[in-house]
Amino acid sequence: MKIAAISDIHGNLAALDAVLADIARHGVDVTVNLGDIVSGHLQPRDTAARLMALDLPTIRGNHERQLLGDPQRMGVSDAYARAQLLPEQLAWITALPANLRLRHDVLLVHGTPASDLVYFLDTVTPQGSRAATLEEVVQRAGAAEAALILCGHTHMPRSITLPDGRLIVNPGSVGLQAYDDDHLYPHVMENGTPHARYAIVEDDAQGVWHVQFHQVEYDWETQARLALAHGRPDWVVPLRSGRVGVAI
Repeated sequence: MKIAAISDIHGNLAALDAVLADIARHGVDVTVNLGDIVSGHLQPRDTAARLMALDLPTIRGNHERQLLGDPQRMGVSDAYARAQLLPEQLAWITALPANLRLRHDVLLVHGTPASDLVYFLDTVTPQGSRAATLEEVVQRAGAAEAALILCGHTHMPRSITLPDGRLIVNPGSVGLQAYDDDHLYPHVMENGTPHARYAIVEDDAQGVWHVQFHQVEYDWETQARLALAHGRPDWVVPLRSGRVGVAI
């Protein structure tokens, strides 16, 4: 089985279209969407419309959960997306599962099997963020029974094979290549270039999964200008550079 995994689109329709076009050249069996789909000041309504029409296997991320929650506690990205979405799009988001089994040995999660907020393959410390250790990933994977676990949330393309053979893959972010956060401790997540990210995972004749990471060019300058026009100057540098707070 050949699976394309996309995640963390954040309403960036131009990046999504570029990624979908690239995926089409690889002859995959299925494309899966790992959540954080529309939140942000780009094109949430058009992004939701595109994905609803495609009807991909899709799970919700923490931002889908949050934009359906209490408006008084909602962040600006979620509030903007919620205000833009049509009733039928909100209903679609409401119906999305937190986790999904694509088949018996393939599990889709946003953060970890137990949480949509916990980083799976990265760890936040008082010194900032770093790649998670093997021991940390084993603990977070728990007893989840799947040869392949696909996750998102951190926007960082990573993979690790556990001692029991389970492969954990984060395809990175389609739509936003850098951000800062203060959950647990202040930290930044940066990919270093503005390219849209996704991954293709395929099992071989012995049933062993292998991953290839892809990065795709798209018109990130137009999207950066759109973010600025929609009131998010803090997204301009991340969209243009894949960095947080770097002057360009």
